[in-house]
Amino acid sequence: YIHIADLVSAHLLALDGLRDGNKLIYNLGSGNGYSVREVIETARQVTGHLIPSEELPRRPGDSARLVASSQKIRNELGWKPQHDDLHEIIASAWAWHKWHPKGYE
Repeated sequence: YIHIADLVSAHLLALDGLRDGNKLIYNLGSGNGYSVREVIETARQVTGHLIPSEELPRRPGDSARLVASSQKIRNELGWKPQHDDLHEIIASAWAWHKWHPKGYE
């Protein structure tokens, strides 16, 4: 999971690289992996809502853990996420949603 502000800052740095004629491909992430259970529990805490969920066995081919390495963009462009706490990321998204319940309409 990545905060939208961190995603934007990475895109802006990459755009600067494109101006220099570089072709850049980067993975972005906070470097922290979270389970679906952790995300749901954190969202419940942040929103105060009981978010229904059903826990089922992992499907064939499902990975136990996926974490995007952002080491390349850190090394090449000096990017570093400023928001790497799941609670903060979800709280920020929830606050935006409360102020914009219909999105960008």
